[in-house]
Amino acid sequence: MIERNHVLPLYYQLMQDLRTRIEHGEWKPGDVIPSERELCDTYGISRMTVRQALAELVNDGLLRREQGRGTFVARPKIRKRLSQLTSYTMDMRARGKQASARVLRLEMVPARPKVADALQIEVAQPVALIERLRLTDGEPMAIECCHLSFDGCEAILEEDLSHSLYELLIERCGVIPTRAQEELEAGLCRSSREAQILGIQCGEPVLLIRRRTLDQDTRLFEYVESVYRGDNYIFSVELVAEEFSTH
Repeated sequence: MIERNHVLPLYYQLMQDLRTRIEHGEWKPGDVIPSERELCDTYGISRMTVRQALAELVNDGLLRREQGRGTFVARPKIRKRLSQLTSYTMDMRARGKQASARVLRLEMVPARPKVADALQIEVAQPVALIERLRLTDGEPMAIECCHLSFDGCEAILEEDLSHSLYELLIERCGVIPTRAQEELEAGLCRSSREAQILGIQCGEPVLLIRRRTLDQDTRLFEYVESVYRGDNYIFSVELVAEEFSTH
């Protein structure tokens, strides 16, 4: 509880008490916590003090706010290393989580200029388009729009795409992903369709990811544009310093 004569500020004491309640499982991921007014009454402190404590916990990733709905306990973020090329399914499986996918769009389409440039093919050349919602333990994580270009790519559209695409490409098509070039960009969700699918609000932070993937023969075969929920994912990379000159 709060001690007014304690050396620590009131907001910090409240922050630590709320953190302890979350870590001990009193409030679980996805639970809404008491309102600011309720916390003021419970702890006998001002609303400004409560807001400061909540802001700190939001910044630390323990809480998340939803406008008009309240403040919720955040789900632990999934950390992905950028130095490894793995499928989403393989990545989640390694963490002991259940990955799945819901197909949103599946068809052969003419390559748009941006897609054609990424895959180094002619504009309007047919490519297989696979748009899926990626889920982890049933929770929406990302919208993934994949364009495939290789001989016989249309056959992949007949497969069960609720699981790993890369495993299907290897087993059914003999296409082995070996290297990829990936770009990440921070952004805000601007599409009401994407917001509804991901279960977030327009204007919330997202990670925009673009990937070009090469096969075992160093041929570009895949271009992917993905929108990840900003509150659920962390990307990490290990940096190794080159040898520095002492002169």
